[in-house]
Amino acid sequence: MTRVVVVGDLMTDAVARARYALARASDTPAVVTMHGGGSGANISSWLAVEGAEVAFIGRRGADITGRNRDMELMGYGVDARLVMDPERPTGTCVVLVTHKGERTMLSDPGANAALSPEDLPRDLFTSGAHLHLSGYTLMNEGSREAGFAALDMARRSGMSISVDCASSAPLERTGAEPFLEWTNGAKLLFANIDQAKVLTGRDDAEAAAKVLTAWFPQVVIKMNKEGALWYSNGRPDPVRAAAEPVEKIVDGTGAGDAFCAGFLPPWLEGKPPAESLASGCRLAAKAIMHLGARPPF
Repeated sequence: MTRVVVVGDLMTDAVARARYALARASDTPAVVTMHGGGSGANISSWLAVEGAEVAFIGRRGADITGRNRDMELMGYGVDARLVMDPERPTGTCVVLVTHKGERTMLSDPGANAALSPEDLPRDLFTSGAHLHLSGYTLMNEGSREAGFAALDMARRSGMSISVDCASSAPLERTGAEPFLEWTNGAKLLFANIDQAKVLTGRDDAEAAAKVLTAWFPQVVIKMNKEGALWYSNGRPDPVRAAAEPVEKIVDGTGAGDAFCAGFLPPWLEGKPPAESLASGCRLAAKAIMHLGARPPF
């Protein structure tokens, strides 16, 4: 199986799920839990649990949460290549979940913002491996050079490359044109509906995917309850997959990361797009029914 090298963010998620409508400027009963998070780390964990050989490159603080996240990744079977930052804390994300399931995230990147080209282990960038880059690495000015270096090293080594758009708000702040320019040359782009709209101005997923194939040979659009679609240059129509049924929504945090982790292994093996999409939707549903962004043991 192709080795996957993930470059991205490592976070601790503080998830607060409100039991009732938010009482602004007052108190709302909630269930608050702490979990491992970060798009890059989430994808790495799900990949490892699914049996893939995966290495994760990131940066953590010299604190107890950083040590816990490091041990957690190794427990999943990830080859965790984490550089310890002596000054910055491990990144933290406060996830506010309303009683209706809507999520708002407040992120402090911490040590993630200091990821540098020198943090990238050269031995991982080899011909035949695959690089998956979290968009957060490029959208954070402090880690952007590391993202550029990872893409350059992967291209020079003959690795295939996929990029995930991460989140619509920081993507909009970064700008569509710079992001597309930075990631041009990647073989596969992952985006959800909101991110695809930021990049193309199109509300329709199929129309957005067709526009994006001007930059990427293959595009996957994640469409939440409507499933997902894959589109490639030269095809008259996209390939679609329905979302897997979900018995109970526990927490949607990290479901998009789980989708990417489900999609990549069959895609790297050359399986039909429909099979890769179905695998991604299956893992996304599993994540939604599980508490937190990381896989259950």
